[in-house]
Amino acid sequence: MHIPVLLKETIAALAPTEGCTYIDGTLGQAGHASAVMRLAGATGRLLGIDRDGEALERARNNLKRDQIPGTHTLVHGAHGEIGALARSHGFDQVDAILLDLGVSSDQLDTAERGFSFRHDGPLDMRMRNDAGESAADLIARLTVSEMTEIFKTLGEEKRAYAIARAIDRRRQKAPFTRTLDLADCVAVAVGGAHTKGRHPATRVFQALRMAVNNEVGDLVQALDDGLSLLKPGGRMAILTFESLTDRIVKLAFREHCGREVALQQGGSEWQGKLPRCELIFRKAVVGQPEEIAENPRARSAKLRAVRRI
Repeated sequence: MHIPVLLKETIAALAPTEGCTYIDGTLGQAGHASAVMRLAGATGRLLGIDRDGEALERARNNLKRDQIPGTHTLVHGAHGEIGALARSHGFDQVDAILLDLGVSSDQLDTAERGFSFRHDGPLDMRMRNDAGESAADLIARLTVSEMTEIFKTLGEEKRAYAIARAIDRRRQKAPFTRTLDLADCVAVAVGGAHTKGRHPATRVFQALRMAVNNEVGDLVQALDDGLSLLKPGGRMAILTFESLTDRIVKLAFREHCGREVALQQGGSEWQGKLPRCELIFRKAVVGQPEEIAENPRARSAKLRAVRRI
């Protein structure tokens, strides 16, 4: 059963009310969206976006099965397209926006999607599995220096160069086409060491997934466009699961929250990016032990949120 991460805290951050207009940029199975729309009621409006066509269909069925109120517009696309998709479907100014980033439990648990280093499957990792390069394509064409840069920047992998060299030596004998083949190669390259229970291929798989799906580019675009879609008083909440994406969100929110700076001639002026926002939580909200015990995915989750002034 799908369990939405930090559900209570996310609802508190978004503060949905009767008749509100809500965009879920990473709809998934509509767990968070269902909770929001129950509070929005029959006059509430939902724009649900997901690049995974299978997830979108499951969300549609879940909303119908659970008799979730309101008007539901579900769209196949990436959250990086949130601005264009919102305006083309009549969501020009909204009350609440949520992005639940990273890979879903369904995607990890389905070996054929190629996200997991624990289950053997094709080395794919495309969230939108009908377009673009797969992870196998990427591994086949990248140079050692390009792989090193991706593993270092997107995966924050300290042994990026050694891993890239090992992959290069192995692919000269045969191409990588399966997830466990790549995971084993990475494990051998780093001596098979697990850090605090972490599989040695964790960061490499994270980096490849993020590169295949342009996750950083989509996040930066979604932050800019999403904040501009908010009404005054509208709220944006983002759930992250990697330190890289959390830093991007933290910095973006800080820039939009800005600060008042005293002027030499007297008075003050606000310095920061537009639109102006204020933090809803002073620090990121994390999962409590009870939730983590029930839902291990909450262990790495961080929630940040702002309100447009």
